Amino acid sequence: MSRMLFRRSLFGLFTLWIVSIVVFLATQALPGDAAQAILGREATPERLAALRAQLHLGGSLPEQYFSWLGHVVTFNMGSSLASGNPVVSTIGPMVLNSTVLMFASAVIAIPLAIVIGTWSALKKDTAMDHVTGVVTLVLASLPEFVVGVLLVLLLSTGLLHLFPAVFVQIPGEQVWSHPDQLVLPVLTLVLAVSPYIIRIMRATMLEVLDSQYVQQARLKGLPERTVIWRRAIPNAIGPVAQVIALQLAWLIGGVVIVEYLFRFPGIGFELIDSVTNRDLPVIQALVIIIALFYVIVNLLADVVTLAANPKVRTAQ
Repeated sequence: MSRMLFRRSLFGLFTLWIVSIVVFLATQALPGDAAQAILGREATPERLAALRAQLHLGGSLPEQYFSWLGHVVTFNMGSSLASGNPVVSTIGPMVLNSTVLMFASAVIAIPLAIVIGTWSALKKDTAMDHVTGVVTLVLASLPEFVVGVLLVLLLSTGLLHLFPAVFVQIPGEQVWSHPDQLVLPVLTLVLAVSPYIIRIMRATMLEVLDSQYVQQARLKGLPERTVIWRRAIPNAIGPVAQVIALQLAWLIGGVVIVEYLFRFPGIGFELIDSVTNRDLPVIQALVIIIALFYVIVNLLADVVTLAANPKVRTAQ
């Protein structure tokens, strides 16, 4: 297990390195002079020289890349072109806000999806099982922004005025200070993530319930609750963990649209704003953070898979 984690960690570092190359080359691919494109035609030579130094545009391409990479590794990502503040201090609160949003969504979506998927498998071919299948299929086919708009129409601007349609952050307060403003963004992400986990949990549980060890546990006279919670679910979690990892990795991509839709002050909203303002240092930092999240989530999924499956954990 330790060797597998070591190999996965090395592969994750390699992935981050490839992402850093892509991000850097994408910056260099801007037509013409990147500094001139950002500052405009009326920029003074002094401002252009300062921005070129900040973007590491001097020297050969490899020299520029390794200079930029050295600053990234030491968390010295320069200053925001829009605000003039250091990039780390600019995106720090945004990363915290998005982490709160994604953590709340994951804490709700994962247990709920596992329970619904298990329940649907136990109620196979019943009316409720068919209803669950249709609902999850419809939700899975809808983009997250459509789900968000429908929730706004239903719970904010229609007959029910239960929750704010957009997020309004008061300076000096944290995003969790007003839980009612978090309901719609969190609910949108939960409804976008859960259907896939529910469907794979149902399929995996049906396979596990038909396995010999579950049938043998029932023949021994064990209570059905014990069979489900101690025999079936632990063996079904392994394959589902990979799907959960994919959905959590998707979550950081989906959060970009959801944050922009609800004006939530997170990395998604900041990324779109930075692209609009051509704030390259902030864009580079946010893309690296998103890639790092992907690597960490997939590494945790491998750990959960091994912990849930003794056969895989002890295989030579």
